[in-house]
Amino acid sequence: MAIAEFSNSIEIIMFVAASIGIANVCLLLGLLHAYWKTYKEIKSEFTIGLLYFASFLLLQNILSTIFLALPLIVPIEFHGSELGGPRLPLLLINIVQLIALAMLYKITRK
Repeated sequence: MAIAEFSNSIEIIMFVAASIGIANVCLLLGLLHAYWKTYKEIKSEFTIGLLYFASFLLLQNILSTIFLALPLIVPIEFHGSELGGPRLPLLLINIVQLIALAMLYKITRK
């Protein structure tokens, strides 16, 4: 594989991973909004727990998305196999998290 092709595939993986991270952030914001509306109506401790959970998950997603998107914004030179680095595992984690959050969002919005 040529260096240009390798660099291009890394950029694609980073872009997809960052895009999925942004989708996760949007889903979490929607969940937080729904949980906040529910909390204002019923004031239950369970809903407070959901608010805390979603808030910390939102913070984690914002930080990981920034980590994934930073090389797309600031030019960073890659050395060695970056696919074996943290970007591919984070992409896979973000995909699983996107599916789980989409299901949770769908159930919550009913």
